[in-house]
Amino acid sequence: MRHKDHDHALDEPASATRIDFIYLSEPDMIRAGVTDMAACVDTMEEMFALLYHGDYRMAGANNNSHGSVVIFPETSAFPTMPKPTPDRRFMAMPAYLGGRFGTAGMKWYGSNIENRDKGLPRSILTFILNDADTGAPLAFMSANLLSAYRTGAVPGVGARHLARKSSKVVGILGPGVMAKTSLSAFMAVCPMIDTVKIKGRGQKNLDAFLSWIAETFPQITTVTVVDGVEAVVRNSDIVTFCGSGATGDPSTYPTVKREWVSPGTFLAMPALCNVDEAMESPAIRKVLDNPGLYHAWFEENPKPVHKHIPAIGIRFLDLVDEGRMALEQLEDLGKIVAGEAPGRQDEDEIIIMSVGGMPVEDVAWGTVVYRNAVEMGIGVKLNLWDVPTLR
Repeated sequence: MRHKDHDHALDEPASATRIDFIYLSEPDMIRAGVTDMAACVDTMEEMFALLYHGDYRMAGANNNSHGSVVIFPETSAFPTMPKPTPDRRFMAMPAYLGGRFGTAGMKWYGSNIENRDKGLPRSILTFILNDADTGAPLAFMSANLLSAYRTGAVPGVGARHLARKSSKVVGILGPGVMAKTSLSAFMAVCPMIDTVKIKGRGQKNLDAFLSWIAETFPQITTVTVVDGVEAVVRNSDIVTFCGSGATGDPSTYPTVKREWVSPGTFLAMPALCNVDEAMESPAIRKVLDNPGLYHAWFEENPKPVHKHIPAIGIRFLDLVDEGRMALEQLEDLGKIVAGEAPGRQDEDEIIIMSVGGMPVEDVAWGTVVYRNAVEMGIGVKLNLWDVPTLR
């Protein structure tokens, strides 16, 4: 089956009202390039420039909401209602992205950490891509890889602009999917990396991560398992915290202490993170992947927000709210990518970047993968209707 290289007419001439779309399974997504990390980093970089210039929309009155989430209560009168086990939620993440993308879409997922006991990922994700004019579906796709790669690519965009080009040593907390994609992105933009330090909780995950590095990046010649957060951070050129954990008490979040951080370190934080008081200093550059996202979170949640949203960028906004940090200290990755603010300025700067995760990232990478699939004739064509019954 070949698809014509445009968004609606996929095989044969269609009536004016006919709507077809394609279904892309996970193997289809792989064939269409979803795991091409270098291309994903480039796509995320392009997206950040669009964000900075305002050519996007996300949910909420502020147009910056992360999404809408269904969380289950501690107690319920209904025996069939799901119990609030860790990571038990449903979430919808819609967005529109302009530029050459010009599409809208929504990631939808259910999450439950107990899935792992069934051999399933914690979260099971799908994504629907829509024509931004008519709203018609273009594709319905498996989205676990889509989401994982776009998430990892963002630290890669940060590293391209904010890490030292000579970076060799990466310290990683949490050897899961996010660690794999983040490291892949670092490798795409800092080709001199040859050493990885990793801290994990379980031997099984560590062993799997070590095997993956050996198979994927033979140029990484030194891999060391370390036993604490301090060892992850010390003497690393790039640091990333990718571990999952319970929210609610920021004192339990893995914490970066200033005394551990070498001059010139770039820290990319897409997961739970805290910092000590010395890291609050204006001498430490603090970058947000999209300031609007953090302000939206701040508006939508009780204070201090870091109890509920464990991203380090939210800790910074809590500090601003408490009068302990100037808002002007917080920088915008999009502004840096757009060339309107400086990236790394010298070899000794310490820069910490908060990675929040946004549905516009799914729209950007999903659009690229979808267009690849259409061009390559990948996917199963499905018909919505020839003529709608109700008009």
